[in-house]
Amino acid sequence: MKSKAPSLPVSYRLAVTSRVVAAAVGGYLVAALASVCFSLLLPIARAEAVVSGMMLSFLFYLLAVIWCFACRSAWQAWGGLLAVSAVLGAVDGLAYWMAH
Repeated sequence: MKSKAPSLPVSYRLAVTSRVVAAAVGGYLVAALASVCFSLLLPIARAEAVVSGMMLSFLFYLLAVIWCFACRSAWQAWGGLLAVSAVLGAVDGLAYWMAH
């Protein structure tokens, strides 16, 4: 028996799929870069800095997922995640270069 409910357009389904992929992949990228950033920059013992960075990475992952679904478009979600990733990557590279 056919459902009488109207189906969602393909463009809407692709936009939601893009946001889910951005939240999963982009969120992981932001969390990983934030973890490395805190591990390199916190002025505490190395082991404590790594654990603190890992704990804070969960917060960054949560914020990235919330960002992806709060944006007006999937392009804005991807752009925001890539911009934050670029900044964190640059800070990580600079901190690593300065330490070595």
